[in-house]
Amino acid sequence: MPFFLSTSATATATPLCPPPSPYPSPHFRLPSPPRRGLAFLAASAPQRDLFPTPRQAMASLATSTAAAAAAEVTHLSQRDAADIDEQLMGPLGFSVDQLMELAGLSVATAVAEVYKLSEHTRVLIICGPGNNGGDGLVAARHLYHFGYKPFVCYPKRTAKPLYSGLVTQLESLAIPFVPVEDLPQDLSGQYDIVIDAMFGFSFHGTPRPPFDDLIQMLVSLSVVGDSAKRPPIVSVDIPSGWHVEEGDVSGGGIKPDMLVSLTAPKLCAKKFTGPHHFLGGRFVPPPISSKYGLELPPYPGTSMCVRIGKVPSVDISSLRENYISPELLENQVMPNPFDQFRTWFDEAVTAGLREPNAMALTTVNKAGKPSSRMVLLKGVDKQGFVWYTNYGSQKAHDLSENSNAALLFYWNEMNRQL
Repeated sequence: MPFFLSTSATATATPLCPPPSPYPSPHFRLPSPPRRGLAFLAASAPQRDLFPTPRQAMASLATSTAAAAAAEVTHLSQRDAADIDEQLMGPLGFSVDQLMELAGLSVATAVAEVYKLSEHTRVLIICGPGNNGGDGLVAARHLYHFGYKPFVCYPKRTAKPLYSGLVTQLESLAIPFVPVEDLPQDLSGQYDIVIDAMFGFSFHGTPRPPFDDLIQMLVSLSVVGDSAKRPPIVSVDIPSGWHVEEGDVSGGGIKPDMLVSLTAPKLCAKKFTGPHHFLGGRFVPPPISSKYGLELPPYPGTSMCVRIGKVPSVDISSLRENYISPELLENQVMPNPFDQFRTWFDEAVTAGLREPNAMALTTVNKAGKPSSRMVLLKGVDKQGFVWYTNYGSQKAHDLSENSNAALLFYWNEMNRQL
């Protein structure tokens, strides 16, 4: 569970008076509250709150999610996908190892986005002999650095230097290579995720040994009734064995839980019915988008992947993180809570947390009705905590009616709240 630091958050009840002149100084500090109290600054000119209200934030999130789910995304034919690859690795100057690195990183990022390390640690990556298999080898390396425990099944190794180098990189990390004959028929007991990186959009014909048996192994895995008792299947770009444009023609192919499309989804992705569809790569330049009329969603922030298609339904009651933190004993903390706060605040700043001074401020009006909002900490000393507000805000009115308030700092990455 997160760590807590509790301090009194009461202040002397002091009315919030209007400024004494039309041209006041920017900020007025109220009389100092008692020790361990709560101080704040009041500005005469109205200021917007740091963050939108919870209602506004939720509305914005819902709008963004709905827009992403409803967005029309271009799906490529096999020929267009091949042509785009030729353009990228021809006049546009990309090399195959560059694209493979970006693709593999995208796959690893998408996996980490959905399948949390605390619950899905052991990852089996089954790699084919071509570029799709190379994407899987790169993904294995990144997953290792993300903290996962990857295992690689690579039965038909390609002798080209690029692939040999990828194998060497994995061997230097002591990532195990598992022969096909050593794989259990039921993968559920030994692996938490299985990544299908056998065949991509350029594959033709019928899979030959040993990939035909490996595909059937994943088919058997994907038809297990209770998905909670089997490892999810993640397919890279194309579920192996599917027709690139028509999908699972026979109806007896792999049914992955996640599909990570690369560059742009292929036509078969329209037949994908799993809960998680991501687009990865983030390397399509404007000339390609313009020439092929590609409609692709924007990537969020610095992420290498973006969710597309329907938003999966979520069982809220099942959302739970397992917190693993060192023990905190009373004799390990400082007698003065403000000294302890400064120590922990400095740790949060050093850790590079985004806005470690963001805090939830809860006030209560004279009727006993509480309200909360996010503000920024502007100072702290033995007298209390300082933030900015204005005379017309709800929090200012609340504090003029009821001097009791509470602050909450939530530092998720450190499993700590104060």
